[in-house]
Amino acid sequence: MSAYAENSFFVLPNVALVGGGFFLHATRDRKDRFLTDGNQSGRSTYDIAKPKFGVLWNVAPTWQVYGNVSGSAEAPTFDANSFATVATSNLRAQTATTYEVGTRGIRPDLTWDLSLYRSEIRNELQCLTTSIFSPCSIVNADRTVHQGVEAGLGVAFLKSLVSAEDRVWFNTAYTYNDFFFVRDALYGDNRLPGVPTHYLRAEVLYRHPSGFYAGPNVEWSPQAYFADNANSLTVPSYALLNLRIGFDQGSAWSGYLEARNLLDKRYISSVAIAGVANVASEIFNPGTGRAVYGGLRYRW
Repeated sequence: MSAYAENSFFVLPNVALVGGGFFLHATRDRKDRFLTDGNQSGRSTYDIAKPKFGVLWNVAPTWQVYGNVSGSAEAPTFDANSFATVATSNLRAQTATTYEVGTRGIRPDLTWDLSLYRSEIRNELQCLTTSIFSPCSIVNADRTVHQGVEAGLGVAFLKSLVSAEDRVWFNTAYTYNDFFFVRDALYGDNRLPGVPTHYLRAEVLYRHPSGFYAGPNVEWSPQAYFADNANSLTVPSYALLNLRIGFDQGSAWSGYLEARNLLDKRYISSVAIAGVANVASEIFNPGTGRAVYGGLRYRW
């Protein structure tokens, strides 16, 4: 069971103080009736309350600046609490305090969304792969930090190419992920695995007032990142070229066609993280080769 409440109190016509919080109650109760491999019965209960405080400044009707300090929590899943070993029967809930500042806005030919954040996490739940075809084992890390930048920008840099209302947009989304252990007994201040440090998606998209749109886009992970907590094995960088075309006039019907990985690049799309990995570890998931997707949507 969880409950969340939040409210904004305007102390000025365009400035609001934000207050809120949430409560989480979770119980993991397991009764093992097949004892040939040991008794895995057990029960864990989690009760967590966290507050939220913030401020919101409406600089203009289409422009906001904000800052928040908020708490969060995640209880281990039912499967994670196997109660087969001390490590898995004493799993603690993951909790975090997050500090965030940012701005967002939308204009006729410009959109933006920028957020800088830092999450200080206790007992981060990690799913570590131990062997092929086996489910990962859930463990608690001690102290970790997730901090970074999330940025999005859209600019209409060309207008009226074919008709008076058409636009050519440059859209980009960038994330910077600086995730690391904090004086961990095993891994020191190593980087947390499985997440690219930098990730960029950018596109040039032509939009016609009739609803037609088309353009290329790229996905780029420019820097290798670690596959394990020991930081002994890395996942290579990659770049993909894609193309999308479609029709959406805001009416009931819309459709799209998207070609992905046009250059048929071989790359690793994700990794099942491990404590310590090597070149023989079977933890890598290959990305899809050249592919074409299409679809129709009906809204009512």
